[in-house]
Amino acid sequence: MSEIYDILVVGGGPGGLSAGIYGSRARLKTAVIEKGRAGGQAATTTEMENYPGSFGEVSGPGLMDDFAAHAEHFGTKILKGLVTDVDLKGDIKKVTCKSGEVYQAYSVILSPGAEPRTLNIKGEGKLRGKGVSYCATCDADFFEELDVVVVGNGDAAIEEAMFLTRFANEVTIIVIHDEGILDCNKASAEKAFENPKLKWVWNSVLEEIVGDELVEEVVIKNIKTGELTNKEVNGVFFFVGTVPKTEFLKGKVELDERGYIVTNELMETNVEGVYAVGDAIVKYLRQVVTAAADGAIASVAAEKYLAEKEYFREKVLEAKTPVLLAFWAPQVEKSLTSISVLESVVEEMAGKVSLSKVDTYRNKKTSDAYNVTEIPTVLLFNKGEVIDRIEGDFTADDVKKLIAKA
Repeated sequence: MSEIYDILVVGGGPGGLSAGIYGSRARLKTAVIEKGRAGGQAATTTEMENYPGSFGEVSGPGLMDDFAAHAEHFGTKILKGLVTDVDLKGDIKKVTCKSGEVYQAYSVILSPGAEPRTLNIKGEGKLRGKGVSYCATCDADFFEELDVVVVGNGDAAIEEAMFLTRFANEVTIIVIHDEGILDCNKASAEKAFENPKLKWVWNSVLEEIVGDELVEEVVIKNIKTGELTNKEVNGVFFFVGTVPKTEFLKGKVELDERGYIVTNELMETNVEGVYAVGDAIVKYLRQVVTAAADGAIASVAAEKYLAEKEYFREKVLEAKTPVLLAFWAPQVEKSLTSISVLESVVEEMAGKVSLSKVDTYRNKKTSDAYNVTEIPTVLLFNKGEVIDRIEGDFTADDVKKLIAKA
């Protein structure tokens, strides 16, 4: 446990591998922990047509192998392990694997991924990727002029079914409810009922998916009569939700009611130095391209966080002389004046005190950590401790009186 990484990524899907690329390329000591083959869900997609530049000539596993090789090329370590616990408090985070191995890092990027909710219908697992799909955006064009069925009737299911009608010859939605009753919002239901390419099977569930190498037909069961009906189709799309793999993160970072990790635009979680990316976060679109973008953003944010922490440690907490830490913002005119006052006092003191500046718009975490609510604010540090502060307008005499308390 002696080795401490700058960035430790939990999960080797496209988001995690992208984070690895950006972290290592920034010359940060970076590692990705992945329990199996790198790539996540993307590594199970036979053909990848919607990743920019792929033109349908690359497989999901092939693209993910390239992601992993790219990360390793810049120095990312890919470690094998199933993460079962994390301790994200403090400056050094700890990640524990099922094997008992414990890894340490100054920052952590969570990329545990999510998986489609499965119904364990006979034939579902066998024909996954061979006509059974969980993503219309990914696979719709493979079923052009073919017949497909959709399982599910919530918002996502109805929206994806309507998207499928742009490609498929016929889209049949299997609904467990009585005729006319859907779980989706009313507006989507009205649009769906008006779509001539959508067909409906009410009071029914999917009993079985049949096929050797590809989907050939399905068996539909009427839940009221028990009658079984065979229907020839070329594809089956499941839209019954996804499940984020965040069980081990409960109580560690903020999760929404469904278990997805809550982040901001910098991919920051509610825990300092901890970021999250990919399918396990609250987001609008879950695709390889968006996961890769998440990873890039998180690593760049982590890089700046680490640089800020290092600067603060060296210039403020470990300084040999007292330090004036000035919180300012270029947009606030009076804070510009305050910097000039501070610089003149520090020059006059001739090495007895130093000055460090924090742009509150760029370094919000430092501002929050010291409860800075007004600009300008000046904190006096001595031997790593806050002695006192000045908030709002001040004069050179005010600053000298503050320094005298050190």
